[in-house]
Amino acid sequence: MTGNRTHRAPITIATVAALTALTALTGCSDDDTPSSVASKAASIASQATEVFASATAEAGKKFDDVKNGVDVKGDVTLGTPRTGSDGRTTVEVTVKNTADAQKSFLVQVNFKDGGGDLADAVAVTVSDVPAGGTKKATARSNRDLSGTVKTEVARAVRY
Repeated sequence: MTGNRTHRAPITIATVAALTALTALTGCSDDDTPSSVASKAASIASQATEVFASATAEAGKKFDDVKNGVDVKGDVTLGTPRTGSDGRTTVEVTVKNTADAQKSFLVQVNFKDGGGDLADAVAVTVSDVPAGGTKKATARSNRDLSGTVKTEVARAVRY
């Protein structure tokens, strides 16, 4: 999309913690005790939680930087998510500017797996949308997503 700036805010998911813990558990030796395995799993889960909190904070900063933004989640629509040969999922984002002046939008798109769990999230900036007009941008996942992927507008502001 020519003229659109796209910013991505990575959001790590709790599934990473579960998969990492599972990997740690399956790599146990005969010397591991149940308590040492549980301790390792708790440590891995704690690290994943810290990464998730950090990524969430980074996405929040983008929205915190927007001054005098108006909540316009209802003025944003998403197309059908498509996963490319590179494993990344994209979805078309359409914003409608109902204001009487040119505005920009910041939209957070959540990518969810078939079970409805958060798999990824990105923040997309759609700049210079004319008064009463619409403009499109593309949200692209930060990582490979497989299986059924659903998308939702988590939040959107017009400024």
